[in-house]
Amino acid sequence: MGAGMAKFICKEVETIDDLNEYVHYVAGLVVIGLSKLFRASGLEDLTPDPIASSVGLLLQNANIIRDYLEDINEIPKPRMFWPTHIWINYVDKLEDLKYEENSVKALHCLNEMVTNALVHLENCLKGLSSFRDPAIFRFYATPQVMAIGTLALCYNNIEVYRGAPKLRPGLIAQVLHQTRTMSDVYGAFFEFTSVMKAKVGKNDPNASLTLSRLEAIQKICRDSGLMNNRKFYIVRSDQGFCNSALGVIISIALCTIFAYILAIN
Repeated sequence: MGAGMAKFICKEVETIDDLNEYVHYVAGLVVIGLSKLFRASGLEDLTPDPIASSVGLLLQNANIIRDYLEDINEIPKPRMFWPTHIWINYVDKLEDLKYEENSVKALHCLNEMVTNALVHLENCLKGLSSFRDPAIFRFYATPQVMAIGTLALCYNNIEVYRGAPKLRPGLIAQVLHQTRTMSDVYGAFFEFTSVMKAKVGKNDPNASLTLSRLEAIQKICRDSGLMNNRKFYIVRSDQGFCNSALGVIISIALCTIFAYILAIN
């Protein structure tokens, strides 16, 4: 891991293969190491290295996409993890994506980054479905659901270039509480991919590839026969947030009125 990270001190992330190699060193090897520890404990079988690495790659790809602005504004030197192979198709310099005049191109670039990250979803589902121990399963599954939730939040979202968008605390609490079985995972993956499908624009240059990858994951979820159809993991729009806030205010007001009536009686 140290040798791999040192390699990228001098080497730029130019291609998708470079990105996958870098993320393998910083995150994939962590999951591979954990897999060996869990096997040594006798609680799990050894997860094949490519599948274990994909679990780490999905998590780190989601972080790299979400943290664009923080990384590009790093002092004294920007951290640049988005592959040149992708962003050079839209702007001359990676930092140009954050400027408002490049918003359309920036969204197309962002969407291509998310589409690239989707290739890791199938291996993640394979890895999660192999775990036997409930605690180990949740240890792995909860971050994976958060990762695909982050991708759904970031897809076609200009706020990635204004400040790192975050999953709502309430949504994170739902994920922590409700991610217990593969049924829950299949349901969450299906729902978050549905959120992304609804955001794919017909003018996006990668729309066809994005949709094909999303539909492939949804087919895996359906064909499993285990999918939980509960809709708990919706990434809400601002309007949805306003409606939720209004609902909370009304509930508080009603409770206050009810308490007052009880008090005077």
